[in-house]
Amino acid sequence: MAMKIRLSRGGSKKRPFYRVVAADTRMPRDGRYVEKLGTYNPLLPKDSEERVKLDMERVQYWLDQGAQPSDRVSRFLEAAGVIEKKERANLKKGEPGKKAQDRAEEKAAKAAAAEEAKNAPAEEAPAEEAAAEQSAE
Repeated sequence: MAMKIRLSRGGSKKRPFYRVVAADTRMPRDGRYVEKLGTYNPLLPKDSEERVKLDMERVQYWLDQGAQPSDRVSRFLEAAGVIEKKERANLKKGEPGKKAQDRAEEKAAKAAAAEEAKNAPAEEAPAEEAAAEQSAE
């Protein structure tokens, strides 16, 4: 039986409250679970001790039995120091969309052209003055 330590949602509409449970992976999110390991209330302030409550002895027992924590639960366990932090790839969530990338490229091209235009006349101006002086003589 493949076990997961995951969140099971409770609470009313727009007032979420979660139980941290050890459940069979085949059971639905809010369905049957083997054991309640703690609670998570996202409505409380982040620095509150009441926000996340876990029975660490039971969590450690289930981890030793081979239960895999979900992403959110693994963050709770990392914060508590039960498991080591792991690298997370943000994949494409952090990347801007195609149109935003195009706008950024256009803006960069315009900035580069403006920089060239700003530097180019400063270099050509003495040459033009010298040409004007030669033709005046």
